[in-house]
Amino acid sequence: MKSFLKKIIVKIIELEAKAVLKKYNPKIVAIIGSVGKTGTKDAVYTVLSKKFFVRKSEKSFNSDIGIPLTILGCPNGWYSISTWAKNIFEGLKLIFLTNHYPKWLVLEVGADRPGDIEKVASWVHPDVVVVTRFGDVPVHVEFFDSPEALIEEKKHLVKALKKDGLLILNYDDPRVMEMGKGISAKIITYGFGDGAKIQASNEKIFYKTKKGRHIPDGVSFKVNYVGSTVPVRIKGSFGKHQIYGALAGLSMGVAEDINMITVVEALGGYESPPGRLKLIEGINNSLILDDSYNSSPIALEGALEALSMIDIKEGGRKIVCLGDMLELGQFSSDEHKRLGGLVASVANELVAVGVRAKGFADGAHKNKMHKKHIHEYNDSSSASEFLKSFVAEGDLVLVKGSQSMRMEKIVEILMAEPENKGELLVRQEDVWKNI
Repeated sequence: MKSFLKKIIVKIIELEAKAVLKKYNPKIVAIIGSVGKTGTKDAVYTVLSKKFFVRKSEKSFNSDIGIPLTILGCPNGWYSISTWAKNIFEGLKLIFLTNHYPKWLVLEVGADRPGDIEKVASWVHPDVVVVTRFGDVPVHVEFFDSPEALIEEKKHLVKALKKDGLLILNYDDPRVMEMGKGISAKIITYGFGDGAKIQASNEKIFYKTKKGRHIPDGVSFKVNYVGSTVPVRIKGSFGKHQIYGALAGLSMGVAEDINMITVVEALGGYESPPGRLKLIEGINNSLILDDSYNSSPIALEGALEALSMIDIKEGGRKIVCLGDMLELGQFSSDEHKRLGGLVASVANELVAVGVRAKGFADGAHKNKMHKKHIHEYNDSSSASEFLKSFVAEGDLVLVKGSQSMRMEKIVEILMAEPENKGELLVRQEDVWKNI
């Protein structure tokens, strides 16, 4: 019965969303890729907001329900019939009454299964498509015949670009660059590689002093564009994923003739979303690098690279707490072992959480991490109990795992100020707390 009602509701709000797009004709930016979509969406929104009235997908509204809800400007009703009824009514008001509607919509578009993006592309025709990164083993590949099949699914939205549209591509990912072949749209590339139109260089972590402690405060880099070099500083963000998002935002600014200095100033006030390499103060004067939103091989590689760049207090340890990476299908075992080997090269301690995470432990041990530094637990609750007494002053703890591993529960236990969890952590809605 619930499935039947969901289908009816999705159909109604989708029809309303189509009518709203036809009436107001906003420009649409669609963000696709396997990693970094939410941060990129937020960066693009931040830049466009300096000049236009913009709406973005809230949180990770990237599904058959989330996209129409963003277009209508309504919240997820979850299991509340009254909220869904209100959403439908709000949609009708947009259609039949005059409203001040956004000039731009920034939509995050995801694919869990074959056909997901093809369906969206049948009625959403973007003015701009931004492609983030894929990696060799993209997340959700379990439900596709191959990584190439998943990428082909995402390409449906590129094909749906308007004739005078813009394609913004990550220059550093060859699979992303393939998206531009045979496309007549204007293309802007961004990345670290020579040849990118918007090119980043000189990536560094900058620090602040707080209560006598040397604490990482964000990432700085330089942007090279048409012979000019501009410095950029982003507080509270770490790792290349965050820089890539900022570069996509800069690309959007260039395309819309927004002054580069204005764009850089806007990005200076941008903060990464909760659960995406967010630095949080922890118990016993420790620090937590909270990347608990989700996990995939390329995202974990980026998190470990960010961890390796951060200096810690002498005597402190780098502790990596990793939950299962899900939806990898036939690639799961090999990828867990491969990344476990990478953990051994950047961390002092590994806490592996879940059945598949045993592969992290095996890979780390094979790469010469001593077994006494490898700790295995079945779930986030038991791992939390261990870490609560294990984390000491000066430690830096990276926490990451797929959504259903609920790794944010570990971050909550380790936070110095858990009363701020509603603001700082992912999945704090009541519907998640009851799962």
